[in-house]
Amino acid sequence: MHTSSTDSSSINLAPIPSISALEWSSVSHIAIQDCGERLVPMSLAPSPIKVFPAYARLGIPGAIPECFVREGVYRALLAAARSLPQGISLLVLDGWRPWRVQQYLFDTLYEAILYHHPNATEDELLTRTSEFVSFPSRDPSAPSPHLTGGAVDVTLCDSDGLPLDMGTLFDEAIPASHTAHFELLGELSPPQQQARDNRRLLYHVMQQQGFTNLPSEWWHFDLGDQLWAHYGGHNQACYGPAELETIENRWRRHIS
Repeated sequence: MHTSSTDSSSINLAPIPSISALEWSSVSHIAIQDCGERLVPMSLAPSPIKVFPAYARLGIPGAIPECFVREGVYRALLAAARSLPQGISLLVLDGWRPWRVQQYLFDTLYEAILYHHPNATEDELLTRTSEFVSFPSRDPSAPSPHLTGGAVDVTLCDSDGLPLDMGTLFDEAIPASHTAHFELLGELSPPQQQARDNRRLLYHVMQQQGFTNLPSEWWHFDLGDQLWAHYGGHNQACYGPAELETIENRWRRHIS
């Protein structure tokens, strides 16, 4: 799934389209024909990509101190980063995610929503939770996107490595984190205009390399997984559930 880089002068900074809320049931029915690409660590990437494994730095149980993605995603991220204007870099926050981490994030957000809305029904709680964290699934036919290595969380940073203002923080589970949030407001303050423009830049450089965006999260992009197939209009996904290559598994396969 290699894609070529794009000259920064051709970046489209048009308004981000507003897309209706996702129906996960329509995504889980998309066929998967895994292409067999390996998971590779983003720390191998040269400038202008920076890597900050956010969940490991936050001490989340089971999180790994690296951001792994499928090889096609790795190359597409490099192409996106190289298309950015001078002085701006792509900052990778998360990629492949162990199932344990997915379960922890889902449960933690679920409990937080329940705390603030104690009278909410189970369906309401699940709907609100899955707006920002997909249901933990290792089902080969319907895996959580981050378990495939095709989903990646990214933002932009300046030449000093500091994240640009995107209007909300990464993983801030509020309506303002919806990618097109600032496109739907009236008159914007100067900081809001800057956040809107930063989102537009991120959205379009990623889109130009074949990624699709999850509309409820400005930071979440997909390539090759079922979400990508759904939003990109593809007949099937090419990334199913993935596991890290371990020395134990390698020895078991090759020692006779």
